[in-house]
Amino acid sequence: MIYTSIKNWAEEDRPREKLLEKGCGSLTETELLAILIGSGTKNASALDIAKIIFSKANNNLNELYKCSISDLMQIKGIGNAKAIILSAAFELGRRRNIAEARQKKQITSSKEIFNLMHPKIGDLKHEEFWAIYLNHKNAILGEKRISAGGITQTTVDTKLIAHSAIKYLATGIIVCHNHPSENCSPSHEDKVITSQINNAMKLIDCTLLDHVIISGERYFSFCDEGLL
Repeated sequence: MIYTSIKNWAEEDRPREKLLEKGCGSLTETELLAILIGSGTKNASALDIAKIIFSKANNNLNELYKCSISDLMQIKGIGNAKAIILSAAFELGRRRNIAEARQKKQITSSKEIFNLMHPKIGDLKHEEFWAIYLNHKNAILGEKRISAGGITQTTVDTKLIAHSAIKYLATGIIVCHNHPSENCSPSHEDKVITSQINNAMKLIDCTLLDHVIISGERYFSFCDEGLL
């Protein structure tokens, strides 16, 4: 295969020129990634490297966002500086998703909980447990990470959850955690802690509205399944 630098391509085929002329929407994900990469190597263009990165991520954006700096640096042509740039871009994408979810005045469904929390915990390789505090209109007052643990479990202190509920003067609460195993079904321990939180919230006149378990692109809602 003969390598041809992007500089030698027809101008309308170069990612940067294509973006300037036709806008971001005209570019493929690979072309957008190539712009972030900036330059290639002696034997591969930035677009070639972008294609390799996407293939490593099974040509899936969600898998791509899971790539760490060390993962990216394993690809020839991606050094520390480029890996940092790509990682920062992925984080901006995650935060945009969070910002969009927060723009809603109220939380009205488990899907909205998923949209809010998936960018935070959906791609983690360890478990994290979060609480979302709401007012009487189900508007978000605040979010708090309660604990972070290992691959299969994390310790949850109901006193910390109740303390923050009092601090926010919350009338409702939603708890959420992730399953790195990509099995979103609740474990026995998940059911026990849900019951404990539910009982603790009743003591401070705060309602546990839902417990959502996120695993990859899927989720489980205790409320939807009639378990709350």
